[in-house]
Amino acid sequence: MPVLWRLARLDFDRVRQQPVLLYPEGALLLNQTGAAILELCDGRRSIAEIARELGERYACDVGADVTEYLSHLAERELIREA
Repeated sequence: MPVLWRLARLDFDRVRQQPVLLYPEGALLLNQTGAAILELCDGRRSIAEIARELGERYACDVGADVTEYLSHLAERELIREA
């Protein structure tokens, strides 16, 4: 059950007009899909549940993409297991 690191938060960059993940060491600009994934990382949903919900929203199989995206963020320690 992934959750954002306690010092990271989602925000919106008004200059670039796109979502951003802010954390003490910097910021990560997000596309709409990345923001949608992170919005669902609330510590209550599993990766499979997140993928299923996004798959229904976008009408395609996103399981591998969600897993890869969250793995990359976990390597950077921006998400953790709840």
